[in-house]
Amino acid sequence: MTDLPTLDALRHRDATDVLAAFRSEFVLPEGMIYFDGNSLGPAPKEALSELEQAARQEWSQDLIRSWNSANWFQLPLELGDRIGAIIGAAAGQVAVSDSTSINIFKALSAALSLRPGRGTILAEASSFPTDLYIAEGLVATRPGLTLRLEGVDGARIEEMLDDDVAVVLLNHVNYRSGSLLDMAALTAKIHAAGALVIWDLCHSAGAVPIELDGAHADFAVGCSYKYLNGGPGAPAFLYAATRHHAELSQPLSGWWGHARPFAFETRYDAHQGIAKFLCGTQPILSLRALKGALAMWERVDMAALRAKSQSLTDLFIALVENRCAGHGLVLQTTRDRDLRGSQVSFSHPEAYPVMQALIERNVIGDFRAPDVLRFGFTPLYLSHEDVWNAVEILREVLDSGIWREPRFAARSAVT
Repeated sequence: MTDLPTLDALRHRDATDVLAAFRSEFVLPEGMIYFDGNSLGPAPKEALSELEQAARQEWSQDLIRSWNSANWFQLPLELGDRIGAIIGAAAGQVAVSDSTSINIFKALSAALSLRPGRGTILAEASSFPTDLYIAEGLVATRPGLTLRLEGVDGARIEEMLDDDVAVVLLNHVNYRSGSLLDMAALTAKIHAAGALVIWDLCHSAGAVPIELDGAHADFAVGCSYKYLNGGPGAPAFLYAATRHHAELSQPLSGWWGHARPFAFETRYDAHQGIAKFLCGTQPILSLRALKGALAMWERVDMAALRAKSQSLTDLFIALVENRCAGHGLVLQTTRDRDLRGSQVSFSHPEAYPVMQALIERNVIGDFRAPDVLRFGFTPLYLSHEDVWNAVEILREVLDSGIWREPRFAARSAVT
């Protein structure tokens, strides 16, 4: 972007935005510019309505009957199919359950069960840490299993593939840089080497178009509290391609994954479909909030969402580099819009206090160690004018040097 648009031009662009009406479906504090939907999405009004109904009527009045009358028991699979529609998965391949970390454990275990003669897991050293922690924990329980990392044990995943690799764990969008991987191309290369792939969609589900079935993915995991706006701690999801269901196994064999959970049999007999990835009793109030959050997605045009995301992030990069030049900000996100998720990251030697000063001024992003200012762009409620105003506030913070005040350097538990 060589010629910067005027504010009037951006307002005109917003006035013709086909996604603009979705902003009214969220609860957003007055005057706040929220760039942290890639960490915690704001509350959709429909989610609050569903939560109210579930708590005041179904739990308070109908009590135990609601497992049947309100369809509580089927929610993990019902919502799984709804998320499946967003991530390009046909019905019966996605279950909403547990946390991303637990689902990574399940998916890794399932993939290994399908490749019994192989003993290597490949992952990215730049992966979100929980992915690596879970892989490390699994390796520690299995003699002969090894974990190899791109960036440590080899330069590129493609060059590390050999006949001992059982499964590759990849982040579709990198949590720190926002870089977007080519799912179809990488999946094809992994399959050509005889291995399976697990895609972590935490920073792409609801942010970029995804075609898991079209890419012939094997497994995927993701969370529902970021771009899907399911609420803090909302359950995660797990995708397993139908072609693998009959043969795979996963070790967290809780009663919800049993073929006949209410037969109360002594021995475990796994469900033959995606339900085999369920474990224990699910958090129904959280699931009901997620149900409300997912309602709007049937009306979202993903192509329009992606186009606006690219427009917003292009604009942010151009404005920051123009207005905030000379203040030590270094772009960490690719300039290639087609290789970028829906976030932009800049490094700065004092990123933490700069972000805290921004947050005090109602521009909400977040900090990622050691030196990254991270901004998530959710096209359903952000406008081009929001971007303009946010960059102006960032410029004021940097020009004034107010971020140097000691109070902004005090670290909170969550950054």
